[in-house]
Amino acid sequence: MLFSALRSQIESALAPQFEGSFSLKEKPRVAVIPTGISRIDLPRGTLSEIYGPASSGKTGMLVGALARATRLPESCALIDASDSFDPISGSEAGIDLDQLLWIRCENAEHALKATDLVVQAGGFGLVALDLNGVPAREARRISLASWFRLRHAVEKTNTALVVVEQELNAGCCSTLQIETRRADFRFQGALLRGIDVEATLGPRRRGEIRYQLDPVFRT
Repeated sequence: MLFSALRSQIESALAPQFEGSFSLKEKPRVAVIPTGISRIDLPRGTLSEIYGPASSGKTGMLVGALARATRLPESCALIDASDSFDPISGSEAGIDLDQLLWIRCENAEHALKATDLVVQAGGFGLVALDLNGVPAREARRISLASWFRLRHAVEKTNTALVVVEQELNAGCCSTLQIETRRADFRFQGALLRGIDVEATLGPRRRGEIRYQLDPVFRT
């Protein structure tokens, strides 16, 4: 009781000098793009990385995020560094192709320049740079200055920028880092019915998540 009275006296004395309240303000929640996987969302205004070996579930996570973003609907962009995106499979997985700008590139350098231009243009809810099919040594040649430029460009926008790759490349420039690993295949007889995936959230290993991915086409 004495503490409350003393606090009230201090607030009354200092209030004319300060516009703000003495009460603690709640930290605003960061707007995100959902991936469809529990506890994994892509924050807007930041650079995120999804990385892992082949068949580890990283492309499935990206497709899930594009499907949800385009169905909101929001305009999205996919910068395809190795021209590997299959629009038919993407549509079957739920991506609204009318809301997707698909930029097909020949190498990582062209893809990086295209990503920079798209982010600078603005107006996209999700921009994805897919380096999946690019040799790891080529992706490693992307300079840290280039990653800093992309991070700076997206910071003041409502865009979630995500890079999908084999290895972690942007490093300290990425706010969220998702490492994917294939845990197991699921079969029904000789037919593949999906894969079990384990994901580690970083930096500083924020958590471990296990989820399932199902194939787009079933026969």
